[in-house]
Amino acid sequence: METIYQRMGAEELAAAIAALEAEVAEVTAKGLKLDMARGKPSPEQVAISRPLLDVLSSSADLMDEGVDCSNYGCFEGIPSARRLAGSFLGVPAGQTIVLGSSSLNIMQSVLVHYWEKGVPGYTPWRKLESVKFLCPVPGYDRHFGLTQDLGIENIPVRMTPTGPDMDEVERLVAEDSSIKGMFCVPKYSNPTGITYSDETVRRLATMKCAAPDFRIVWDNAYCVHDLTDHGDKLLNIHDVALEAGNEDRVLEFASTSKITFPGAGVAFFGSSFANMAEVSRTLQVGLISANKLNQLAHARFLPTMDALHAHMAKHAEFLRPRFALVQEKLRDGLGETGCATWTNPNGGYFVSFDSQPGSAKRIVALCLQMGVKLTPAGATWPYGIDPEDTNIRIAPTYPSLEELGAALDILVLATKLVCAQLASEERA
Repeated sequence: METIYQRMGAEELAAAIAALEAEVAEVTAKGLKLDMARGKPSPEQVAISRPLLDVLSSSADLMDEGVDCSNYGCFEGIPSARRLAGSFLGVPAGQTIVLGSSSLNIMQSVLVHYWEKGVPGYTPWRKLESVKFLCPVPGYDRHFGLTQDLGIENIPVRMTPTGPDMDEVERLVAEDSSIKGMFCVPKYSNPTGITYSDETVRRLATMKCAAPDFRIVWDNAYCVHDLTDHGDKLLNIHDVALEAGNEDRVLEFASTSKITFPGAGVAFFGSSFANMAEVSRTLQVGLISANKLNQLAHARFLPTMDALHAHMAKHAEFLRPRFALVQEKLRDGLGETGCATWTNPNGGYFVSFDSQPGSAKRIVALCLQMGVKLTPAGATWPYGIDPEDTNIRIAPTYPSLEELGAALDILVLATKLVCAQLASEERA
């Protein structure tokens, strides 16, 4: 797409660059310190869950269907928390494990299990000459870090409006037995905010894989994070996989990190009975039981899906104005320039912003100069390498509306200047 700066004559472009540079100098002089680097709940959102702290007390009943939550035991999680997990993950409670606060930590433990011991009946991944994982891009940097840390090769696959490019995914997994898995954030994907279509879910669950021990890391982090009462609907992949005889393929994770207290919630793992039994044998070596008191408090704070949805509706009241402000600022500032495109999700925590090729790193650096910290350019790609240097993840949830507005104005300004400079450099 041609930008307004590419259409300008030489004198007009030089004048535009000079005016934008003067504006950048003026903003820089203000010494602002604004942070949009990570997708954190705002302090107001966290405060919604403060009543959770009052659920248990020294006089509270600490039993859960015969389980003493104040003592050892019940590694897999207390019954009421497992039912809560099942409602998140779309599997029976008996196919869940409830552990600590971090789903990412459980994810790592499961991947390390396969790395060290392998899928039952197959060679441990560490003993293979090559192990690869598919990584939809733009995607979640911490996913890429898990596999990179183990020495697994990350292979990027482009995202589309309906999920990963399934023609490419199916081609790769059918021809290469060293591809052992794939990361997916299926609802309100990080950072694009798209939700996988029913067709994409079906193809993932039923596709032919050269590796019989292929696993999908189904990180359903935003499964209940709708901005409105009419959020996106995600097909239950477990149902499709079971019908196709591939129930062992899916490893699903979720947590309450952006529902109650980040770092102090509960995390869930759900999969087939066979997978749960096998992974549990390894996890139990180093864990007698997780924090059952925290599980009990969460189960009583969110006893039904109606209670959960009512709680999430309170979150949405804070999030909707922020996401609306992102759309307003970007549309008004860049909508007619041709300098960038961006997503408009129905939920989740991020907006994906694509600038002109070769511009993202310069935009992020210029924003930092003006006092706005963004997620590093390239972070949404494996190894931090965005081949076209276009993608920037916008995390609008933590700042106040006033701070967010100021940060977005700076992003718009930086994008315009870098875009104008690129147009000038093309002519040099």
